[in-house]
Amino acid sequence: MRSVVRVLACVLVLFCAGPAAAAQAATSQASLTSVLSLNAARAGGASGALVVDLSAGQTLFSQRPGVRRMPASVEKLYTTSTALARFGATGTFSTTALATAPVQADGTLPGDLYIRGGGDPTFGGQAFVRKYYGAGATMEDLAGQVAAAGITRVVGRVIGDESRFDALRGGPSSHFGVSTDNEGQFTALAFDRGLNPSNGRFQPDPAAFAAAQLAVALRHAGVRVRAGGFAGTAPSDAQAVAHVTSPPMATLVRMTNTPSDNFFAETLLKALSASATGRGSTAGGAGVVLDRLQQDLFLRPQIVDGSGLSRGDRTSPAEIVALLRSERNDGPFVDSLAVPGRTGTLRRRMRGTAAAGRCHGKTGTLHDVSNLAGYCTAANGHLIAFAFLMNRISPVFAKGLQDRMTVALARYAG
Repeated sequence: MRSVVRVLACVLVLFCAGPAAAAQAATSQASLTSVLSLNAARAGGASGALVVDLSAGQTLFSQRPGVRRMPASVEKLYTTSTALARFGATGTFSTTALATAPVQADGTLPGDLYIRGGGDPTFGGQAFVRKYYGAGATMEDLAGQVAAAGITRVVGRVIGDESRFDALRGGPSSHFGVSTDNEGQFTALAFDRGLNPSNGRFQPDPAAFAAAQLAVALRHAGVRVRAGGFAGTAPSDAQAVAHVTSPPMATLVRMTNTPSDNFFAETLLKALSASATGRGSTAGGAGVVLDRLQQDLFLRPQIVDGSGLSRGDRTSPAEIVALLRSERNDGPFVDSLAVPGRTGTLRRRMRGTAAAGRCHGKTGTLHDVSNLAGYCTAANGHLIAFAFLMNRISPVFAKGLQDRMTVALARYAG
């Protein structure tokens, strides 16, 4: 009788666990192939996939892996990995206040005061930075440092200098003009992303607006300012009197990839160009990324922008997995990816499954594109890299396919 009770109890536990227990069950090679094949086939002929067990050096699944397709925001993997490679995980961008004349003994600055942007995407007002980022350089900090440098009065003008980047406010997808899809204006001096904090509209002249905001912050810091709100380029002999720095590159890359931030990605791309040539441009940054991929990894994807908004970007599952293979030991890069059921663009996907908390991924979505690429730690402890590129498809439908495929990877037991 007791044995019967025990059996019934076990059956009841399994019945109540139902789908949850099934979701955590281990997957054999045959089962994995079946799940991946079925869902990849449902994605249609404009899709491709590659799954590689990096620990074993074994390809687990392959479907048209060499065909290039639109990556959408999976493109950010190329941008951010290059930023980490070129700037280092601790690299930062500076926003600098410069003077054109020596400060007099009484604290008077007889000439102009410039604020020169270095491409920090987090730079803005204290309230904006705290609300959206939690950390970043603020105008209030810069003004406080100017005051701490002994300046009590600015006789000349306060001028914004955005010359480190070109004057194009958008990327190829918006014909280089401002667009809400860009999530900000692409300028080296983007105060609050180049948006007016009072109404959320794009500023017609972000450099002049940043200068005006510095004038306001200086007054609050006790510095008398005669005129602010101009744009120009600081003379080559202007001397730095204060500066604030962005969060480290590891943090900027996480701020880019986890939520899939287009503004951050395109700003990083222009910063790569500025670092290489002295002038930031989308085309120049794309060239830096491509050069790095060619020289270090022998890859030649079609790089048009940094965010993946452009429909001219092209890459293949094989190229993406090759990048993931090369970056698998780069902690800041891996940690920048969204975690299913936990963070970023994957926080609402795959909750309560084997993939939740055990995979890292980068999503990519356009109106007819949905992609997912990243890593999973399988049930057998192996590290798996994968890329699912699905074009000419409903993103809602595609996400369901990708989620089932990713969960199967996390359940894989070899």
